[in-house]
Amino acid sequence: MSASIEDVATLAGVSIATVSRSLRGLPDVAPTTRARVLAAARTLDYVASPFAARLASGRTATIGAIVPFVNRWFFGEVIAGAEGILREADYDLLLYNLDDVAGRERFFARMPVRKRVDGVLVISMLLADEELAALKALNVPLALVGNGAPGAHSVHIDDTAGARVAVDHLIGLGHRRIGLIGGRMDDPMRFTAAGDRHQGYLEALDAAAIPRNPDLEAIGYFTFDGGEEAMKSLLALPERPTAVFVESDEMAYGALRAIRREGLRIPQDIAVIGFDDHVTAELLDLSTVRQPVQEQGAKAARALLDAIADPSAQPRELVLPTELIVRNSTDPSVPPL
Repeated sequence: MSASIEDVATLAGVSIATVSRSLRGLPDVAPTTRARVLAAARTLDYVASPFAARLASGRTATIGAIVPFVNRWFFGEVIAGAEGILREADYDLLLYNLDDVAGRERFFARMPVRKRVDGVLVISMLLADEELAALKALNVPLALVGNGAPGAHSVHIDDTAGARVAVDHLIGLGHRRIGLIGGRMDDPMRFTAAGDRHQGYLEALDAAAIPRNPDLEAIGYFTFDGGEEAMKSLLALPERPTAVFVESDEMAYGALRAIRREGLRIPQDIAVIGFDDHVTAELLDLSTVRQPVQEQGAKAARALLDAIADPSAQPRELVLPTELIVRNSTDPSVPPL
C-alpha cells in the first residue's frame, strides 16, 4: 500500500500541515525541517496527490474550452494546439461541445464551467452580450480564437484580407466570372468567417471593377456534401463561372468532385481555390489560403496561462498571417502531383 501524507508526518515528527507546506515549497518552513520532511518522503516513496495540491493552491489547473463542433477539422486542430501548450504547463483541458443552438443555450443557462476552471477558451463563436457577461462573471481569464470581445484575449486571422488574396489570385489569372461557395451569413451559431470571407470576395471584385452577381454565389454550409451541392447549382447556370472561390477546403473538396463528375477539367474549364490549407489539400492539388490553425489554439492557451500567472495583465489581440498556396487547381502551369 502506498504511503500517505500522515505516514510522512509521523516519520518526520511534524504535523501534516508542515509536510504540505514543505512539499509545496512554501517559505514558512525552517530549512532543517523541510530537509527532514523531504528525506521522509523519499524514504516512504511518497507522491503527493496533484488534486490535493491544486486544492491547496486555490486553482483547478484546468482550462475550459467551448467549441461549436468537436468533430470538424478546424476545431479539432485548434484544440490540439491549445492542449499541447496546456499539457506542458501541467494543465488539463475540459471540453464543452455545444453541437447546435439548443446545446449553446443550455450551456449558457447552466454555466457548467463555474468553479471548475481557471480560464476559458472560446473557439470561433461570436458571443452575444449576455453570453460574454456570463463568462466574465466567472472572474477567470477569457480568450477567443477566431474573433474578439471587449476584455478578452483574442487570437485570429484576417479572414477578409485572406479572401481578397484568394480572389485576387483568380483575377490575376484572367478570370472575370468568379463564383463563391460559402457559409450562411445568418448562421444561428454566430460564426464570423462566412461573412468576413464573403466581404473579401466582394472587395476583390469591386477593386477589379468586376460587377457583383448574386447568381454566382451558393451556400455550402462548410461541409463536403454542401460544397458539392453548391457547385452543382453553379454548374447548372446558363453561363457557369470560370473560377470559384470556396470559403473552406472541405467545401472545396465537394466542389472538385462535382466538377469532375460533370467531365470538366480543373483548372482548364473551372479553377478552384479554397481556404485553410487542410491536411489533405496538397494531396488533392488544391490551391488555398493557408491559416495557422494549431498555432491559434497554442497562442490562445499561452495567453490564458500568462493571464492566470499575472491577473493584472491587460487583454491583448494577436492577428496571425495567412499565406496564398498556389497548386494545380487554379494554375495549369503548376505541375500536378
